[in-house]
Amino acid sequence: MGMEAHPIEVEVDVTNGLPAFDMVGLPDAALREARIRVKSAIRNSFFQFPRTRVNVNLAPADIRKEGPSFDLPLALAILEANGQFRLGRDRSFQAAGELSLDGRLREVTGALSIAIGARQSKAAFLLLPRGNTGEAALVPDIPVYGVGNLREAVGFLEGSISLRPAESSRPDSVPVNDATCPDMAEVKGQEPARRALEVAAAGGHNMLMVGPPGSGKTMLARRLPGILPALSLEEALEVTRIHSVAGLVAPGGSLVTARPFRTPHNSISAVGLTGGGVPLPKPGEVSLAHGGVLYLDELTLFPRNALESLRGPLEDHQVTIVRSMVTVTYPSRFSMIASMNPCPCGYLGDPQHACACAPGDIQRYRSRLSGPLLDRVDIQVEVPRLTRRQLQERTAGESTSLVRARVTKARRLQEERLRGTGSFCNSGMTQALVERFCAVSPEGERFLGTAVERLGLSARSYQRVLKVARTIADLAESETIQLEHLAESVQYRCLERSVFTCGAR
Repeated sequence: MGMEAHPIEVEVDVTNGLPAFDMVGLPDAALREARIRVKSAIRNSFFQFPRTRVNVNLAPADIRKEGPSFDLPLALAILEANGQFRLGRDRSFQAAGELSLDGRLREVTGALSIAIGARQSKAAFLLLPRGNTGEAALVPDIPVYGVGNLREAVGFLEGSISLRPAESSRPDSVPVNDATCPDMAEVKGQEPARRALEVAAAGGHNMLMVGPPGSGKTMLARRLPGILPALSLEEALEVTRIHSVAGLVAPGGSLVTARPFRTPHNSISAVGLTGGGVPLPKPGEVSLAHGGVLYLDELTLFPRNALESLRGPLEDHQVTIVRSMVTVTYPSRFSMIASMNPCPCGYLGDPQHACACAPGDIQRYRSRLSGPLLDRVDIQVEVPRLTRRQLQERTAGESTSLVRARVTKARRLQEERLRGTGSFCNSGMTQALVERFCAVSPEGERFLGTAVERLGLSARSYQRVLKVARTIADLAESETIQLEHLAESVQYRCLERSVFTCGAR
């Protein structure tokens, strides 16, 4: 349920009566279909299915059960209740797995959460399909055994088959794999946007890029995961757990070591973006992007209700989904990178193409983004069309590894400064932390006051200007926020400055 695993006890009573297979304890429709799979798997594994009445209870009865994970414990309980095998190991074990009709075991989702739950409930060991053991073995202090079919599972529990616990594939640290990350050196020109991307990575800030088609917005966004610091081991485990719950860990896979990069299509619904579904809610894109990047291309084309649903996750870094019988919470600490055109046709201010949009069309296009949502975007930057000289430039820019080194150093400064506060980077600072760590000089106060008056900054935008300035100071290894840091931070509010021209002046 959500990120948590709840142990369910499978009780089986084989009694006299006409042949029947009844299941109680709030099973869903998919779980009721397990009767067919379990019956066929038992018979095709050369066991006898009881020819009398079989009653199954899934306790506790007030929790709704769904999915095929109950197939293996159901078959084992029926076989033991029918006297076809005698348990030779500690009865306090836990098991999960989906059965094929021929008795083979298929992988299930959420193996990492199941292993954590088994450890918390002090189970003797955990029995899983062999393809799930690499993932479940990441959890220490709980032996995990993998089996390939029902007959092997019975033999192991009887004691006639000896198996070794799966070896933990949990590394001491998470490496950075530059081979999977596009190189920043491939980006031509766009120095202001490259700098803004570095600032966004260093402070964990959200960023909006505004520019005409083909200016390189998507190219820049795809390079953000590469310049982010490597995942810590705790972050990697949490990312793996979310992907496991969503069924995105490949069979035989283990730890997710790359920062997620999610690019949902602009037709996605609010439920698909933030999570939900029935009967048990599943994680949405904002949770699958946890620890990484959520890239929203053509931001203004997303449904209005989907965009507004982002306001909570961007502010609280988690999603709470409430249903009539269950409430689940998924983490959603991610960097949102979005891109859009300056107008419906995309060529407002472009020196090479004339804009064909009427003023009313431009206003309606921009109004699709609400003020509260834009307030939560720390950095707003223009990405103009490249000039002929920039396109023909042969000199490569800075590589991803060089930019990542600066970003990692800035993140370490923030972690040391914010230790014990519950925040890990500048974008997550509360108002109290901003007042504590983002003090500016009297000259800077006067500059900010002028910016507030001229740009009409809201209180939230004012706080975000200070957070971005703190990140710029960290990149410069400056203890205090200087006037130039504030000036650069204010430049990253192009929407408030009403500069939506993408290079035209």
